[in-house]
Amino acid sequence: MGPAGEQTLHAVPPAGGAGPRDTEPLLRLTWTDPVTGTHGYLVVHSLISGLATGGTRMRAGATMSEVEDLARGMAAKTAVFDLPVGGAKGGIDFDPKDPRAVGVLERFCQAMRPWLDDHWVTAEDLGVPQHLIDEVFARIGLGQSYHAAIRRSADPEQTLRRVRAGLDTPVPGGLLGDVIGGYGVAQACLAAAGSWGWPLPDTTVAVQGIGTMGGGAAWYLHEAGMRVVAVADAAGTLYRPEGLDIPALLDLRDSYGEVDRSRLPADVQQLPRAAVIAMQVDVLVPAAISYAITPDNSYDVAARVVVEAANNATTPEAEDMLSARGIPVIPDFVANAGAAAWAWWLLLGQVGTDPEDSFRRLRTEMRTKVAMLLDRWSTAWVPPRQTAWGLGVDRHTAQVGEAAVEDLIIP
Repeated sequence: MGPAGEQTLHAVPPAGGAGPRDTEPLLRLTWTDPVTGTHGYLVVHSLISGLATGGTRMRAGATMSEVEDLARGMAAKTAVFDLPVGGAKGGIDFDPKDPRAVGVLERFCQAMRPWLDDHWVTAEDLGVPQHLIDEVFARIGLGQSYHAAIRRSADPEQTLRRVRAGLDTPVPGGLLGDVIGGYGVAQACLAAAGSWGWPLPDTTVAVQGIGTMGGGAAWYLHEAGMRVVAVADAAGTLYRPEGLDIPALLDLRDSYGEVDRSRLPADVQQLPRAAVIAMQVDVLVPAAISYAITPDNSYDVAARVVVEAANNATTPEAEDMLSARGIPVIPDFVANAGAAAWAWWLLLGQVGTDPEDSFRRLRTEMRTKVAMLLDRWSTAWVPPRQTAWGLGVDRHTAQVGEAAVEDLIIP
């Protein structure tokens, strides 16, 4: 199909009356890179006001079914947090450490331009940091990855300035746009501790993955007074039973979220990568890859609650097995939805550049939702995921396809 590469399009009409977990996606699209031959995927699960939101990830081995699951999760996130958009996701089957990766990402975005221009608001995800996708958008003439929403505003330049100012606001731990998702995950963990009356200094946490999301969660949990005893990156698990010095540890990361072992304190134990799943802790935060907890390793989980920071971190079968053992799972479309929710609050002018406004709103909404999920778990043994589907999903589903493109006003 020309220099942008080959595309295969599969449009599927949405089923009426079912929630995001039950419906077929609106669109599945497969792209073939003309240079490397790799495949990229776009799945639009649903459109509301002609828009869908969801990040773009890059990893070797990415599949259409994975991207479809992620798009379905995005539709659930937008429903739970009452955002006026549908859900989508992009994925590229390529190693982000390969020197050709930026070129692959740029060609993928160029090929997806009809959707990125009008309908799909994307952002960072696994293997694709926000600054990189914004650089690519600028090179192809779309300005910034929120372009499809920004172009609808009365003053796109002013809206773009507001978005960039919000993303680049310095806060403890980094830039607001980089840490807000991890902050939301931390608030989900803190809500769990609060629901069960756990004293924070005695509450232990293990975090699998310390990139943008996991690193942010670990930083804010440490700041709140929880004891983060283990973190894992691609090279292994780092463990200190008294608690790790998280700020110092994060300073040792490279651009891929891996810690320089040569500079570790002597009292930090180095364990195999898989050891983090089996840590005897109160809270396990899988923040690295999808499908990290499976039926094969779910019985190794010794935590009292699992808080999903990675998308689809737990397979459905593994989650059922954990629930049967009395271990609730706070689902990703609640726990890690903070970045997506905040981006739309920023786009819609509901929060500004004062970070405390953003932190306060996300803290309030996340803690309220997680407390509700765990109350249902504690009193009626209802899995948190089941309760979460009821938080606006049915009402949100009724909006799919009904609102005109012009109905969403971006100030």
